[in-house]
Amino acid sequence: MKKRRLFAALTAAAMAVSMTACTSSGDSGGAAGSTGGGGETKDISDIVVGVSVGNTTEERWNREIEMFRQYGEEHGFEMNIQIANNDVNRQISQCENLLNQGVDVLIVQSLDAEAAGPIVQSAHDAGVQVIAYDRFIMNSDLDYYVTFDSFKVGQVEAQFVVDAAPSGNYIWLKGAPEDNNAHLVADGQADVLQPYIDSGDITIVTEQWCTGWDPNEALSHTENGLSLAGNDIQGVIASNDGTAGAAVEALAAQGLAGTVPICGQDADLAACQRIVEGTQTGTVYKPLAPLNQAACELAVAIATGASDPMSEVDSSLGTWQTLNNNTKDVNSFTVDVEAIDASNIYEIICVRDEFHSVEEVYANIPQDQWPTGSDTSGAASSAAA
Repeated sequence: MKKRRLFAALTAAAMAVSMTACTSSGDSGGAAGSTGGGGETKDISDIVVGVSVGNTTEERWNREIEMFRQYGEEHGFEMNIQIANNDVNRQISQCENLLNQGVDVLIVQSLDAEAAGPIVQSAHDAGVQVIAYDRFIMNSDLDYYVTFDSFKVGQVEAQFVVDAAPSGNYIWLKGAPEDNNAHLVADGQADVLQPYIDSGDITIVTEQWCTGWDPNEALSHTENGLSLAGNDIQGVIASNDGTAGAAVEALAAQGLAGTVPICGQDADLAACQRIVEGTQTGTVYKPLAPLNQAACELAVAIATGASDPMSEVDSSLGTWQTLNNNTKDVNSFTVDVEAIDASNIYEIICVRDEFHSVEEVYANIPQDQWPTGSDTSGAASSAAA
């Protein structure tokens, strides 16, 4: 099996990007057609795409930084990437600097959906269009949005837990209140949970937001919920794998890890390991490659002056719709998500997408218990995980 690059290597590469990834080689093709949106046509080799990443504290963002860098290299244009390190003001300042440096289009993974609005205004003042990446930018004249179906993420998370524990006391850990995606995830969770709550089958012992998706807050909230319920907890709703991991830590301290269903999102390596170990029920896998490719294709189409940038995005990657950011209906490209548990993690995560290697996912499992056919050393493996 082809060995997936280790997360540590991606992290090192990502940090090295802080960041301008420049290349003069590669494909000179692309969407360099007729003018669109009032801009002149440019050859792909002459464009500069600015990327602002709000943080790299979650595993996925380091992967995506590397994907952005590689796309620029492979297609022969400059990808100028900046990381704000969880500082909203720094992100705004970095975007101003990117605009001053003359980027042709700006991709923004915002830290704060509301605070990022001025970035859009500054970009438009400079004649630059903005693509919100994964996280919406609210109350602004945003040009485009490329994202996952966050409402579905919440539905899948809650369904995992409800299927395993349709009644009892629950701890509900929501995501970052400043991230609009967290609200959409919570709405999806509520869509599944509310009928059970209304019927009295499920009682929410504690319901808390985790600012900045902070696992430390999730740990504290879970500990408080366990204390309030005297450890009588049947389910935990967590909004991503980081908060789920913290909740599992709190459960483990009380001897409950593996007995209380819990699900996250992102398919972080640690979460995948917990799934095969039996301490996390599932995760919502959000395929990063199609999301990143869609954003890059859209950015190139805008920057080269394509007459219809939306048509330049590969339709097999997702679907176009409009989502309202309280100012306008924004053209939004949405990529689907998948439910992952112990029954399909090997086939999807390790084999189909090579998102993590089998050696990584099953690192804490005896090799004779790895899925059939997964023994990369040539020795026979005997049991499915």
